[in-house]
Amino acid sequence: MKPADLVRLLSLAALWGASFLFLRIGAPVLGPFPTAFVRILIGAVTLAACLPILGLRWEMRGKWPAVLMLGVVNSGIPFVMYAVAALWLPAGYSAVFNAMTPLMGVLIGALCFAERLTRAKAAGVLLGIAGVAVLTRTGPVAFSVHVMLGALACLVATACYGLAGFLTRRWITERGGLDSRLVAAGSLIGATLFLLPFSVGALAQHNTLPDAGAGVWAAMLGLGVVCTALAYILYYRLIADLGPVRSLTVTFLIPPFGIVWGALFLHESLSWAHLAGGALIGAAVWLVLRPSRPLAQPAPARG
Repeated sequence: MKPADLVRLLSLAALWGASFLFLRIGAPVLGPFPTAFVRILIGAVTLAACLPILGLRWEMRGKWPAVLMLGVVNSGIPFVMYAVAALWLPAGYSAVFNAMTPLMGVLIGALCFAERLTRAKAAGVLLGIAGVAVLTRTGPVAFSVHVMLGALACLVATACYGLAGFLTRRWITERGGLDSRLVAAGSLIGATLFLLPFSVGALAQHNTLPDAGAGVWAAMLGLGVVCTALAYILYYRLIADLGPVRSLTVTFLIPPFGIVWGALFLHESLSWAHLAGGALIGAAVWLVLRPSRPLAQPAPARG
């Protein structure tokens, strides 16, 4: 790995780790739906403005419906779920649970897309479940119904991410493909349209916008511009340079950044459960992402 690729990888992990910090600042004030909507709207506008700079045009080749639906699965629902989790869970918790994404992909692939479930991947899923149990039951936050609901929201988000990968392959890749940065920008537009009525309804019931001070809006800008638009650009550059599998190593690096940012800026408590739960999930992700051994070739027939 080149030094520039390593810098991009660490930067991406730091940005996505910081997203959980910003959610902890914004979601308790604005509420889950407005928080997710503002994040996606800012990200969509920023990424759309960057496309001409990247030399891209809106040439979707008839794939707008698929891209808009992907936005619902890959951004709309997950961002709401993480905003819900931010009401009760520390940023470090959500960052660790986010690492379950490859494991959810394994389960969804085996259950819904006829993907082969190897023994290593099955062991990875079990280790991941153990890591979640360790963190929720023995972490610094007392075990409660709210903690369980927050953990469940994170797992729903990771399930959506796992499903989105297969839908992208089926709806985009297998139908001629499309520039991944166009998919990212278009999907954010789809997520924005999806969340608009829910956000308007939430604000009609309780208008939280006047409660948001400068710190909340700064967090929303960071969440939309840096942790969404810029992070997408970095991620797809990594995919182009390193390939999709090696780029997923960012999954290992997000939890430490999320835990550190929460401890530094929100004074969240640290405990051995972060290390134990994170280590179990990290080992699980390694089992899932490690390259499979090639199948043995049949021996040549002897005459």
